[in-house]
Amino acid sequence: MKTGWGAFILCFATWFGEPVQSASPSTSLHPLPRPDRTASATPAATIAAALPLTLPNMRPQLRPASPQEVAAAARATDLPLLGPDISPKPFKRPKALEQQVLFKKRKLRKSSVCGEIEIQGKAVGSVSSRVKACGIKDAVQITSVSGVVLSRPSTMDCGTAIALNKWVDKSVKPTFKRRGPVVELQVAAHYACRTRNNRKGARISEHGKGRAIDISGFKMADGEVVTVLDGWRKNPSQKQLKKVWRGACGPFGTVLGPNSDRYHRDHFHLDTARHRSGPYCR
Repeated sequence: MKTGWGAFILCFATWFGEPVQSASPSTSLHPLPRPDRTASATPAATIAAALPLTLPNMRPQLRPASPQEVAAAARATDLPLLGPDISPKPFKRPKALEQQVLFKKRKLRKSSVCGEIEIQGKAVGSVSSRVKACGIKDAVQITSVSGVVLSRPSTMDCGTAIALNKWVDKSVKPTFKRRGPVVELQVAAHYACRTRNNRKGARISEHGKGRAIDISGFKMADGEVVTVLDGWRKNPSQKQLKKVWRGACGPFGTVLGPNSDRYHRDHFHLDTARHRSGPYCR
């Protein structure tokens, strides 16, 4: 019985192929060995023979040492410095140009008032008036502030002149920088012994005390004039005029414009009167 089953199994295996146990490691697939690189590689002598006798220098060239590097190396090695002649420095101004700048500054200082070189004009002393409330104790006549000319010499006290100079420098010039520069202020009124808005029986205006100035426009370097009357409600002047109007509120105690009343529809009224509640700006 056992012999019959063994013969049957052997015949079955022979019929369908070789038994699995018959496969051996010698017949299994495995990767081929790598070729001998040392044998197939090109000899170094052959490569050298194929190259030119002299190879170009492929390395980057070193930059020459700068004067700063030379000085730093001298300090690092405790060597004496080579002197200021190796240090980069601007060319010296021509003597004529230096004298011209000094002469101009000396001239500006001589014609300045109120202790500020940016405020140009002359002292006029006391300004008297028949009206008791009018007059200026130490008056000055201003011709320009911060390099911007006034359309006409304007009389005021130093407090008003300083406020005007600050306003022009910090607000007017920066605001019109791209459009300008501003070269002139259009003066509508300065010192005048009169009542407020020229109304009969009203109080004396700050103009009568030398503490006010009215500005109606701003002239640019190209000749363009931006007026309060035409530009207050029109672009692009509207934004710029409102900006300089706000900029005056602080240096001046009272700032009136077209929004205040019909008397100021064409100019800015600026005065240095001080109010208990702070600057009045409208």
